[in-house]
Amino acid sequence: MRLGGQVFIEQGTPEAWGKALSEAGFRATTCPFDGSDMNLASQYLAVAKQYDIVIAEVGAWSNPISPDEQIAKQAIEYCIQRLSLANEIGAGVCVNIAGSRSKQWDAPHRDNLTNDTFALIVDTVRAIIDAVQPTRTFYALEMMPWVFPNSVDSYVQLVEAIDRKAFAVHFDPVNIVNSPHTYYHNDQLIIDFIQKLGPYIKNVHAKDIVLQPHLTLHFDEVVPGQGQLNYAVLLQQLSLLQGDIPIMIEHLTTNEQYDAAATYIRSVASELNLVI
Repeated sequence: MRLGGQVFIEQGTPEAWGKALSEAGFRATTCPFDGSDMNLASQYLAVAKQYDIVIAEVGAWSNPISPDEQIAKQAIEYCIQRLSLANEIGAGVCVNIAGSRSKQWDAPHRDNLTNDTFALIVDTVRAIIDAVQPTRTFYALEMMPWVFPNSVDSYVQLVEAIDRKAFAVHFDPVNIVNSPHTYYHNDQLIIDFIQKLGPYIKNVHAKDIVLQPHLTLHFDEVVPGQGQLNYAVLLQQLSLLQGDIPIMIEHLTTNEQYDAAATYIRSVASELNLVI
């Protein structure tokens, strides 16, 4: 396993970036360039190699299943571009959510969890993968509470339906904690997910979650260690898998928050005698 994150630096050079990540103890990170300047990209990749940092993910955040055909077309083209970049640089995965049938790319909608939308997601993912035919990376979907994949079993169904070797699994346990039951029993959710999809997991997002005492039901995402996600079970289960899986801390806004999150996750790993 490789703990990853981001750093906020004043001097935005490849060398400063790599040094800051190394000093923070991160061995994985998100792609720091857009691919428009491959000379600059080469500099980043050289620095990453120097500091033993892997590019864990290339984001393709967009809405390939938008009800607006033009937006959907542009999103699919963008995902193809981003998957091509991930393949060129050998990133771990190119990751996106499935999208949404809402006008907002990542919002809930009454049609998101229908059979027709499931089929549409299968078609768009196949189109993206088939256009690139990657050999050095994978395309994966981040889970969401209100669109497929929104559970362990819906992810299993997508893997089977998409039926592409280049389709992988991105594991974000917080994003499928969507009820008091999954919240209080997230250890079982994690075990079930990894037992069913472990060989396909190429990337993990690390955050935490708190169920608030507000009606009717309200969850907050928080810094790892400040919520109820069972990191001991998560790390123990991930350690059973093959490969150097990146565990990416995300959504924090300061270096201090990333440091606190990393310190907590490393402390849990140390108690389990795991290297991260």
